[in-house]
Amino acid sequence: MITILSKAVVIFSTITILAICLLGCAPIIAGSAATGAFITSDKRTTGTVIEDQAIETKAYDFFEADGELAEQTHISVTSYNQRVLLTGEAPTEVLRTRAVEYVSRIAKVLHVFNEIAIANPTTAGARANDALLTTKVKAKLVSIKDVSAADVKVVTESGVVYLMGLFDSSTGDAVAASVATVGGITKVVKLFESSK
Repeated sequence: MITILSKAVVIFSTITILAICLLGCAPIIAGSAATGAFITSDKRTTGTVIEDQAIETKAYDFFEADGELAEQTHISVTSYNQRVLLTGEAPTEVLRTRAVEYVSRIAKVLHVFNEIAIANPTTAGARANDALLTTKVKAKLVSIKDVSAADVKVVTESGVVYLMGLFDSSTGDAVAASVATVGGITKVVKLFESSK
């Protein structure tokens, strides 16, 4: 099920980013907490980062307002450069399609990658394993020459790792090949957008 905690984290991050941007002070951005540091090293513009956070918040709001989606599904929303990845599980095609339709209606969404499986929501144990795999992948990214871990958005669902970011094709291929060596991953899906 969609967690209130996930929604709260998205809202808190959005508010923090907006506050930093409104202040418009470089020393504050450079010395701020993790969110500010992330913006300064992100390949996306600050406005796009804020827009991505807003898209995620709006999507979760839609899902929470729909009783069936809120109670019967486990769907994660990840927006990167206004391209949205939906992962998780929905027990029926009707609910899966409804989630995609909600997200497609959000302003500024350029594309929706629908990776929602038709299945019952995964267990807490499976989600904990996915979180561990995500941590391992992020650790692996640190070892890749000329690639910042902040440049790659990592989402793991049922052992499948989705990679989002802005890269030329050769760099994207190298990143995916390196990530594929992490133990426990069943598949790596590249959703990179060309940086050229």
